[in-house]
Amino acid sequence: MLFNRLLKNTFFILALGLISCEAQTKKQNTSIVKASTENSIVVGANLTKKYLPLLKEKKIGIVGNQTSVIFKEDGSYVHLVDSLLSSTIKIEKVFSPEHGFRGKADAGEKVKDDIDTQTGLPLVSLYGSHKKPTDEQLKGIEMMVFDIQDVGVRFYTYISTLHYVMEACAENNIPLLILDRPNPNGDYVDGPILEASQKSFVGMHPVPIVHGMTIGEYAQMINGENWLEHQAKCELLVIKMENYNHQRAYHLPIKPSPNLPNDQAINLYPSLCFFEGTNVNAGRGTDYQFQVFGSPDLDSKIFEYSYTPTPNEGAQHPKNEGKVCYGMKLTSAEKLSEINLEWLLDAYRNTKNKNEFFNNFFPKLAGTQKLQQQIESEMSEEAIKATWKKGLEDYLMMRKKYLLYK
Repeated sequence: MLFNRLLKNTFFILALGLISCEAQTKKQNTSIVKASTENSIVVGANLTKKYLPLLKEKKIGIVGNQTSVIFKEDGSYVHLVDSLLSSTIKIEKVFSPEHGFRGKADAGEKVKDDIDTQTGLPLVSLYGSHKKPTDEQLKGIEMMVFDIQDVGVRFYTYISTLHYVMEACAENNIPLLILDRPNPNGDYVDGPILEASQKSFVGMHPVPIVHGMTIGEYAQMINGENWLEHQAKCELLVIKMENYNHQRAYHLPIKPSPNLPNDQAINLYPSLCFFEGTNVNAGRGTDYQFQVFGSPDLDSKIFEYSYTPTPNEGAQHPKNEGKVCYGMKLTSAEKLSEINLEWLLDAYRNTKNKNEFFNNFFPKLAGTQKLQQQIESEMSEEAIKATWKKGLEDYLMMRKKYLLYK
């Protein structure tokens, strides 16, 4: 079968022509990108000649959101769904992850099934009562396509959605086609390995917080490490990018979610998201999501920067809403190539009531109860990170088997 032949070939093709990093795009949050400059990264969705023949004459399901686009020659882009419909591909349903198909829902907000007003296609939520597609929802679908921009962080839930889509596809004998995209945090690996006792939708696999893989690579690891229920295998084909490597910087032209508005927020996210498991606000309800942090309980003499969270897009009821928060503004902080724990440690040291600093969500985010215990015992960042070393070494050895890019 053509699909299986391509599947076998895909995993053994060497990456061609990997080129050194070019300058970052000048503006944040722009809808215009240079799609066809020499040696620019070509995302999987743009390589239509490689996957359109696989979709012809089939009933297709799409797992996508606002980032599922094809970049055009003039610098604009078209949504993958619109492009496939114009190519007479028969799309049966669109499945949407956290934040919804158009990417407007607040973090953690349940997304309901709906009809897409622009195309009339039925929308099936994978962040409501069902995080995994049901047999009935997949009935009649002959191939699934997964195309979502990820940010390479364990608690960013798109990889959990990927897991459940793969599991459902395996159970229903439906091939899954992944259109790969860059990992903007793909140049490093860091953090504690998730322990089985902390498994949840914000961490399903024994990987570090920053896992250093693209969606396509991660899917191969899910299959290869037998992480699907009953050690099932999903029939998988990854459409690889061109001109990508893990050290290459990539500017995201479209916000991957409402509270990651720019490259700075995406880079700081693995470090500042720890605050989601504390009484400290991480910028939700401001124009600097994941670029500031603060709390009314932090010492204003030490943390001189202040702000007041108010409801906005993606944060209908932000933490510490309407209260003056004291903390730090990190919009000009240098780019990180490892997780920064000092901000979290400083906040804990200088909070008014240490007993109320952490909440029950913190161990799920960290993937271990140990990090909270280490912080409470006043261990240094260096000492804490030393306890991660063995787990990271073992993970890096495992990760090697599934890399599609250098």
